[in-house]
Amino acid sequence: MGNQRNQFFKVSLLVISLFALGACSSTSETEEEPSSGSESGASSSNSGSASSNAGSSSGQLTQEEIRAQNALRQTVFYFDFDVAEFKPADRETLTYHARDLAANPSKRLRLEGHADERGTREYNLALGERRANGILNYFIVNGAARSQIEVVSYGEERPQQSGQGEQAYSRNRRVEVVTQ
Repeated sequence: MGNQRNQFFKVSLLVISLFALGACSSTSETEEEPSSGSESGASSSNSGSASSNAGSSSGQLTQEEIRAQNALRQTVFYFDFDVAEFKPADRETLTYHARDLAANPSKRLRLEGHADERGTREYNLALGERRANGILNYFIVNGAARSQIEVVSYGEERPQQSGQGEQAYSRNRRVEVVTQ
């Protein structure tokens, strides 16, 4: 009985939060960072969120449900040079990820932290870990359970783009959300 009540509470909280978020969000959508199609497809098929299951009886998704599904497709978050805090523009998308975890207790994620090649190997490993832990903490504050999330740092070892220009560096400073 207590588990059902807890599940009902989580789903209710998710629905209320999604409506509140929808009411507060702006309609302009801009993307500041470069993106590629390969980074978003990995988790979209595995993201059975409660919001996408709460569709109307006609089988059509609401605008908020579509927004949630689109947000869950973004699985790569970029960082500024030598900064471990995620960008304010990513807050809404990360909130959708956290709420999806809260609504799906059996879902597991791995947060993979990365850095560009500047700095020592040890520093970059620590920076990648701080970046991933920043997103982990945001997920927990927004309803996800710590047991659902694994954090790993690759530092500079797995660049997304080779090269030594700012474009390559900016693509390598990231955290990837990988569904397990």
